[in-house]
Amino acid sequence: MSPRRTAGALFTLLAGAVMLGCGSGHEPTPSTAPAHVRPTTAAPVSPTAGPRPMAASKPVRVRIPSAAVDTGTVLELGLAADGTIEVPSVAQADRIGWYAKGVTPGETGPAVLVGHFDTVKGPAVLRNVSRIRAGDIIGVSRADGTTARFRVREIEQVGKEAFPTKKVYGNTTHPELRLITCGGDLTEGHRPDNIILYADLVA
Repeated sequence: MSPRRTAGALFTLLAGAVMLGCGSGHEPTPSTAPAHVRPTTAAPVSPTAGPRPMAASKPVRVRIPSAAVDTGTVLELGLAADGTIEVPSVAQADRIGWYAKGVTPGETGPAVLVGHFDTVKGPAVLRNVSRIRAGDIIGVSRADGTTARFRVREIEQVGKEAFPTKKVYGNTTHPELRLITCGGDLTEGHRPDNIILYADLVA
């Protein structure tokens, strides 16, 4: 496993960086799903009432029933040369990546997953992100045989230039998950926004 960092160190490392990606340098084939979401918020899980944090274990599969996502072989992502998080390649558009320098899903802190909405080849793994609602479950199977189940608390869509770095990567007192993709109407071959899901460990 790549060296993991505390949430505080992760935020320091990424301060000022925005989550780019989803652009391939070519005009993506428009997805059949809308590239927009309706922001929603559910009551957060209380840190005192939630499950205990899990030991470190790499994610190996991600399931989001409401978005018809069931993908294995989770990719390990690092940092790109410009200081932003890497994203899966166009050839890997059907897979989700995990930022391997952060915590693993289920540990205390914000675990970060990234996937494409669409690419030059067409709709990708998170093409149905608009179907996800606050309260939906994201299941992350881990290498140790356990599954971390997260309940979506908040969904927001923001311009990449206004990416909420501290909110996404800052310290948390209990296990949380971030799932990031792209959104917005195509502009010069790229989508200008990020869609971010915030979720809390429930089991």
